[in-house]
Amino acid sequence: MSALPPSSTRTDSSISDSSSDSLEKKAVDFKVEKTPDDLSDAEPQPFRLYDYLFRRHLYKPKDLDAIATRRSVYDDPHLAPHYWPKPDYENIHRFDVNARWTVREERELLRKIDWKVMLWAAISFSALNLDRNNLSQANTDNFLPDLHLTTNDFNLGNTVFRLAFLSAELPSQLISKRLGPDRWIPIQMCLWSILTMAQFFITGKSSFLACRAILGFIQGGFIPDLILYLSYFYTKYELPFRLALFWISSDVCSILGSFLAIGVLRMRGLHGKAGWRWLFLVEGSLTLFIGILTFFKMPPSPTQTKTWYRPKGWFTERQEVIATSRILRDDPTKGDMHNREALTMKRLWQSLCDFDMWPLYIIGLLFGIPASPPASYLTLSLRNLGFSTITTNLLTIPSTIGHIFTMAGITLISENYNDRSFVSMSEDVWMLPFLIALRTLPDKANPWKFYGLSSVLLMYPYTHPIQVGWCSRNAGAVAARTVSASVYNMFVQASSIISANIYRKDDAPMYRRGNSYLIGICAFNVFILYPGTKLYYRWRNNQKANIWDAMTNEQKSEYFATTKDVGNRRLDFRFAH
Repeated sequence: MSALPPSSTRTDSSISDSSSDSLEKKAVDFKVEKTPDDLSDAEPQPFRLYDYLFRRHLYKPKDLDAIATRRSVYDDPHLAPHYWPKPDYENIHRFDVNARWTVREERELLRKIDWKVMLWAAISFSALNLDRNNLSQANTDNFLPDLHLTTNDFNLGNTVFRLAFLSAELPSQLISKRLGPDRWIPIQMCLWSILTMAQFFITGKSSFLACRAILGFIQGGFIPDLILYLSYFYTKYELPFRLALFWISSDVCSILGSFLAIGVLRMRGLHGKAGWRWLFLVEGSLTLFIGILTFFKMPPSPTQTKTWYRPKGWFTERQEVIATSRILRDDPTKGDMHNREALTMKRLWQSLCDFDMWPLYIIGLLFGIPASPPASYLTLSLRNLGFSTITTNLLTIPSTIGHIFTMAGITLISENYNDRSFVSMSEDVWMLPFLIALRTLPDKANPWKFYGLSSVLLMYPYTHPIQVGWCSRNAGAVAARTVSASVYNMFVQASSIISANIYRKDDAPMYRRGNSYLIGICAFNVFILYPGTKLYYRWRNNQKANIWDAMTNEQKSEYFATTKDVGNRRLDFRFAH
């Protein structure tokens, strides 16, 4: 199926011609053959769990044979030439503006993408968290005393890890765009798995810090790389809830990792080695196995699933047309670059200088700080309160289970009410009273009271998936999205560096000074940062709308022909908030 309507006689050179005469010609060439009257104008409705569970009479099933093809800029002959994908876009041979598909076909395709693409992405992400969280589990088995380390050394190790992680974010994204995330992601996984196993041999502070630095550098960029890969398959309406499932999978992995740690740590004394050494070796071997499989489980794009070991591919030709056309109709900027195209320095600089993204970067810096120290120190605090190794690992599970439900719930609420700012703020709203309670506990508090407050605090609704999707949506173009995802995650890692140094040895065991800092940051997020971000984006949208809505169709076409604005700088772009 041709990427252009059969009536088109364009050459590739006309794509890059921005003159008025050429654009008029392209307006004719891009004219669709089918009437746009058979397109769907309705916005995709998010799944409402409350209605499904408690108000089933309101949950009306869709007509599965109705047309699901949504109206887009490609149906306007004046706008279509300005949004047409590049000739080297990897899926262009399956793009058809005349394609129409039903709700039934789209659901069948989406179900297949969920099982083939999303499931393995979740497994890959779980492998990251299995190796990233095993240091906390090692702490339950006298990791620090065995290596003659203090809690300040532990903080330094976390700081070194986060600094290395942060410094690798952008280089990793640049490599990913050049090689393709389908190649770079499994390479990363295999490299960090080998280093995880190498931690079996650490002997003291120097080797501990060296391993943390190299491990952080290899793992840096993995999350934005994986999100970029998922954006090749999902629309902006589908991705946020999938990202929530993405992070839920990591919580499930944390629960399984706790049970695995209980078994492996019993190997303490085997061949004269500590249990935490065997933990690094076993979990590293497991993630190496997953990393090797990932080379065979991540096709480059929806139209590139056929290979020598998968001769029939995952999708039919009809499904490839639907997969490509629905993605470009949802976000035409995804056709700006192919999946093996490196970022130019000009695009990189433009993305870094995008001041409209900085409110989200500041949120990335501050939103997670209040939760990080209580989470990082939970196992150490429980051990110091007298709980055994096995009991400590078991006691971390209830907060993780609660975390799963609150994260899924808050993501559903976000999509149902089409809100990002106030819904994301709920994480800090949840934590604020529990931080105050921890701050006011007496010096010799009941261990179970401390555990109860800490556990409920750590059940907070994790809004990071919402904010990742929010950042991706507000970037407005593939190049900008690639960079913004990295920069946002760099700020998140910077927040981890800050939070890793809030609880200090001289403030132990109740960390009153540290908790006071956390309360102050949490209150700033709730009362200033999130409301201010929402007001800023509303102001920017109104500012653009006042100019855009006053323009005629001819003026809009002239704007597209002459503007140098890209992504969210364009006057027709609106920021989510």
